[in-house]
Amino acid sequence: MEEFERHLEVVCSKLSFVKSVAIFASTESSNLWRVALSDDSFVDVYYSEITDKTSFAHIKDGRRILGADNAGGWHWHPSNAPDSHVPSASEITIEEFMKELESTFK
Repeated sequence: MEEFERHLEVVCSKLSFVKSVAIFASTESSNLWRVALSDDSFVDVYYSEITDKTSFAHIKDGRRILGADNAGGWHWHPSNAPDSHVPSASEITIEEFMKELESTFK
């Protein structure tokens, strides 16, 4: 869990549109981090050590704009259809997710 958090903080520290990273909710085996962004939206990052579930969700005005998770295999919830599932051939990393998100801040 600590390694995941350190990695998240390193990735986010390199991005100009990230304002802060903080734990939003926590249990003994899982954490939900909230990454505050410069446009007052945020990314929720969830990781569970026990289930190995990981998810990323960009939330703006109370709605998921972009998402990715490994429930049932890695897949995207793309910005043009955030309720859909687009399979990914490989793991979606926090770097990949934030790079996809970064294009909307340019």
